[in-house]
Amino acid sequence: MMSNEGYRDQVLVCRDCGSEFTFTTGEQEFFASKGLTNSPSRCPNCRAARRNGQQQYNSAPRAPREQHEAICAQCGQPTTVPFVPRENRPVYCSDCFQSMRPSQPRRDEGRGYGSYNDSYGSSSGGNDRRDRRERYDRW
Repeated sequence: MMSNEGYRDQVLVCRDCGSEFTFTTGEQEFFASKGLTNSPSRCPNCRAARRNGQQQYNSAPRAPREQHEAICAQCGQPTTVPFVPRENRPVYCSDCFQSMRPSQPRRDEGRGYGSYNDSYGSSSGGNDRRDRRERYDRW
């Protein structure tokens, strides 16, 4: 067991939420045993939230995009766009833009990885092991 000589509890300020938290001697020993030389800059709650993909504090909402007035090149209606229109490039309203885009299947339509379509299995929903094995054998 490591001794806590040279370590003292430190009171640190979280860079995200601004609250004070204690960096204990035990935590300091653990950091040192892992080769970590810097003290933590976030409190345990903010570290956990960050690990889970959340931003807990001080996460300012994004500023709304600047909108610019334009005239649709297809229907002539006024519209707003999130970029500065250039005179040499046409600008379309959202309806005209969608009608001009090539028809593409939506991501959630069709067969994806790990999904079962009726054409690949029985109508029982694939709960039987034999049904699933037969489906995999077809690929």
